[in-house]
Amino acid sequence: MTKRKAKIINLTITYVLLVFGAIFFVLPFIWLVRSALMDITQIFIMPPEWIPRPVRWSNFPEALTSVPFGRYFLNTVIIVFFVELGVLITAPMAAFAFSHLKWKGRDLWFVILLTSLMLPYAVTLIPTFLLWKSLGLVDTYFPLIIPSWFGGGMFNIFLLRQFFSTIPVELDEAAYIDGATPWQVLWKIIIPISKPALITVGIFTFMNTWNDLLGPIIYLNSPEKYTLAVGLSTFVGMYSGQWHYLMAASLVVMLPIIILFFVGQKYFIEGITLTGLKG
Repeated sequence: MTKRKAKIINLTITYVLLVFGAIFFVLPFIWLVRSALMDITQIFIMPPEWIPRPVRWSNFPEALTSVPFGRYFLNTVIIVFFVELGVLITAPMAAFAFSHLKWKGRDLWFVILLTSLMLPYAVTLIPTFLLWKSLGLVDTYFPLIIPSWFGGGMFNIFLLRQFFSTIPVELDEAAYIDGATPWQVLWKIIIPISKPALITVGIFTFMNTWNDLLGPIIYLNSPEKYTLAVGLSTFVGMYSGQWHYLMAASLVVMLPIIILFFVGQKYFIEGITLTGLKG
């Protein structure tokens, strides 16, 4: 077998596997779309029907007006805005300190903080809740927003630290010779050339905050403060569920994430590719 034929066979196998993989991952989304356009009695028919007959476009306005989704949307946007702002301001500061500044115990503290990634969220859930309760901040947005102003989690700091480590320190030294401060080096040199990594962190943060269900359920008690994720859960009760409304509303809630990914996909892929090239 010639190299050309072997290459063609390998490419064919690769593309076939990719096509089957794509179908496997897209199938749940297709199920969501068809269910959003069906009557509730059609959704669970066996064998399943993939084409709605008739198409119920009315599911969307009925789902979005049956609960105050406008208020939930505004609440979610407020939380996402302040979380994004906090992460994109403080995470680069911490990552810069762990990658470009030299101070005693830097690597040791980085390893200690890195171990926090191995702690399950459930382990810290009760102590964290008791802390916010003792501060009298339960049923407010502060427990959902304030942690983002401390880096928003070690994952963000780690991702940016790995990216910042690929930037030559000679740039810092040249700036210091010209009289720049570490603060100026961070915001005028490091940040402008780290857009792919920052956009990647921004996309991850947006997705996690937009889809967060556990946090709002734990800390928010007033219905007028609910987010979109909590609003979706109101369609499903213990003994019954408005599945057609749930599917329609879920599709609408997913749209901002889908649009954001396609708009920032170039920078997202670039940030993931370049992060970690240098340890």
